[in-house]
Amino acid sequence: MSYGDYKTILFEKGADKVATVTINRPEAFNSFNRQMCLEFRNVWENIRDDDEVNAIVLRASPGRAFCPGVDVRDRTGGSVLMHEDLFAQVDPGDYLGPKQNRLWKPVVVAVHGMCAGGAFYWVNEGDIVICSEDATFFDPHVTYGMVAALEPIGLRQRVALSEVLRMAVLGNDERIGAQTALRISLVTEVVKLENLWARAHELAAKIANKPSVATQGTIRAIWESLDVGRSVALQMGLKYTQVGNASGTAAVNRDAVMATAKSFEVR
Repeated sequence: MSYGDYKTILFEKGADKVATVTINRPEAFNSFNRQMCLEFRNVWENIRDDDEVNAIVLRASPGRAFCPGVDVRDRTGGSVLMHEDLFAQVDPGDYLGPKQNRLWKPVVVAVHGMCAGGAFYWVNEGDIVICSEDATFFDPHVTYGMVAALEPIGLRQRVALSEVLRMAVLGNDERIGAQTALRISLVTEVVKLENLWARAHELAAKIANKPSVATQGTIRAIWESLDVGRSVALQMGLKYTQVGNASGTAAVNRDAVMATAKSFEVR
């Protein structure tokens, strides 16, 4: 594997098997461009094959925004649709999204400030999404005369259709605050801004401490179930239990785990 010399993101991994990916274009409110799309594809593919990483934190450099979407002012290197030919264009989410890149290691997304438009490529494919008290979520597409399609369709897997439609058609006229995001299950936890990164890492470290074959199989079975009916999903899920727990054997000594377990966290 070969992690790149990244220009738009920061990458680090620790001894606790947690990788941290930081969206890093603060001069442009952490908006993404073509270069960032290419770098995310590289980092997701490399994390996927890296046995030293069991979980990921995705965050953004400090400032007013987690990400407002695509940088409409930056066409350096070409469009984020990757091709100028209409019939060769692809969704930027094919590059930005961990699930689109077949990464099944759990991703904890830590959102602060503005999270808008194309930023939902990451929120929609996060496994745990938390935010700071200052976070706001909105989709500006229709305000600027653009169809809101790809991001709201992905969001439909996370929250109720009525909430998706309200966000999509109101555009800039309504922003979802942190507490509303918690109420509609867009996020699972709201913390103080100064605690956001530490809390995201804490959650990722707890996940990374578990057998990766178990967490990856769990993530993959649940996400793939969204594309099929219930009966087919159950049959697919059975397959993953056999792959992750050969012949029904646990990957750890359960008695030993329970004997040394600390008090469980109550949320």
